[in-house]
Amino acid sequence: MQKAKKFFPYVTTITVALVMACFLAFPARYTGLVLEGATLFAVCVMPATLPFLFLTAVLTRQRAFQRAAEKLSPLARKAFRISGAGGLCAVLSALSGYPVGARTVYDLFSLGAVSKQETFRLACLSSTSGPMFLVGAVGAGMFQSSALGWILFASHLSGVYLVCFLMRFAVKKSASAEVPALSFGKNDSNPLTDSVLSVLAVGGAIAIFYAFSGILRDALGWAGLENGFLSATVTGLIEMTSGCKLCADIGGIYSVALSAFLVTFGGGCVLIQQTVFLSRAGVKTFPFMAVKFLQGCVAAPIALGLSAAVL
Repeated sequence: MQKAKKFFPYVTTITVALVMACFLAFPARYTGLVLEGATLFAVCVMPATLPFLFLTAVLTRQRAFQRAAEKLSPLARKAFRISGAGGLCAVLSALSGYPVGARTVYDLFSLGAVSKQETFRLACLSSTSGPMFLVGAVGAGMFQSSALGWILFASHLSGVYLVCFLMRFAVKKSASAEVPALSFGKNDSNPLTDSVLSVLAVGGAIAIFYAFSGILRDALGWAGLENGFLSATVTGLIEMTSGCKLCADIGGIYSVALSAFLVTFGGGCVLIQQTVFLSRAGVKTFPFMAVKFLQGCVAAPIALGLSAAVL
């Protein structure tokens, strides 16, 4: 592990230098891709993400949220050893998608609604995509099948929840705290301002990683590997939406399984979007990424088995 930590900065430096060289060598191509990514964000992502970011920020500050958290607390504590507020955070994430769950974790942490001990497990549990993306965009839009979209959604949630359920056994019972009292006066930030700044951070990540995935696709094309599962996997590890589109172009049950892995892991773009918020809540990036990778590995075979009954 220590050797890996020492090696990582060199890899990062070389990667950054190569990407900068690509931008300098082909500025029209890759600045154009940044613009395409920004346009994709403005047209498709921001209209769906900004309202959810704002509404969840307002919701977590309401006393009704605390009362609902108290009702949900016994089930959340028994299933995942998290507070009731954390359980509601997971529900909001499943309905809204990335990165609303991560933002809500940070909001609850800053309000004192979740304990420091449960923040990491809650971050892993609330890192989910939503039905709007999986059923609408990936299922109906890319695979031309809403049924496959629901299979992806079910597999995705199953992978996330199963791993988080198993994580509860690594936690001492004493670490599973009661629901903390919400400190409504503790966080006096403006929900609208915070939401706008948050969605701009999301947009920046999408624009940049959209260009990164374009560089990677070009590199694979130069190597004669632009088609097939290798291209879909490598591209999806950078930007999951592009990877899912390549999977849909290939077709078949293995493409559905790979899409389930990519969506559940999230890829570099989604991971960066989430760590913008989670790092401020004390969640360590590399352990979080390791759990996301494991969740993706669990979701893929579930999707493979379910899609085999449809395709």
